[in-house]
Amino acid sequence: MFLVTGATGNVGAELVRALAESGERVRAVSRSGRNEGLPAGVAAVAGDLNRPETVRDALDGVRGLFLMPGYEGQRRILADARDAGVRRVVLLSGLSAGTGDRDNAVAGYLLAAEDAVRESGLGWTFVRPTSFMTNALRLAAQIREGDTVRVPFPDARTTDIDPYDIAEVARHALLSDDFAGRVLEVTGPEALLPADRVRMLGEALGRDLHAVGLGHEEARAEMEAAGMPKPYVDAFFGFFVDGTLDESVVLPTVEQVTGRPPRTFARWAREHAEAFR
Repeated sequence: MFLVTGATGNVGAELVRALAESGERVRAVSRSGRNEGLPAGVAAVAGDLNRPETVRDALDGVRGLFLMPGYEGQRRILADARDAGVRRVVLLSGLSAGTGDRDNAVAGYLLAAEDAVRESGLGWTFVRPTSFMTNALRLAAQIREGDTVRVPFPDARTTDIDPYDIAEVARHALLSDDFAGRVLEVTGPEALLPADRVRMLGEALGRDLHAVGLGHEEARAEMEAAGMPKPYVDAFFGFFVDGTLDESVVLPTVEQVTGRPPRTFARWAREHAEAFR
């Protein structure tokens, strides 16, 4: 039995599917506990990672745990997992953890999560992806309204990754001892500018879309207006303006772990085109 937290999220939902298709028994933990959209045979469980007592019973009989970072109950959940006989945990972290910058709000919470897992006494693997391709969904409202798309950090070239590929790496890490005690940094197959992704979305939609870069103050104002806490806004400005994080380097990890190259953004755009119509 495998327990997947964040089971309705971008990566968790893909991992639930991948494990189920591999013939594994899966419990899918989400706050709602709803089973709509889950593969047949997957057990839906309601649980809140900020309230570890709501997750405790779901750990019974579990061999491997996929854990989301950044929740208050993480250390207690890890202790309960150890007591329940869980053998390994695969933590979804992020590439920024590799900076070691604990003063950065994003890198800091990822590093704290990694610390908790390392200290848990469980076998572990960390999966550190670059930015998700699904971040492009934030542009959907603009694209529905017109052909000009305003984008932050227009000069930041990033190797965005499909959550499908993150989940496939996590699946291998859960099923095999080969990745125990390893940090797996995973990227997409190409370094693209925001304008490249906007163009590819346009091609998938049969439209001629144009990206317009936001100035720094405009970008900051829009991110804060969308509800992003200021420390997180500062963190992303540190990454993509000050250059404290380089997401432009293509790494071979996905192919090394799964045996096939990661999916391209053009493919992701085609497969998710309806979300932009």
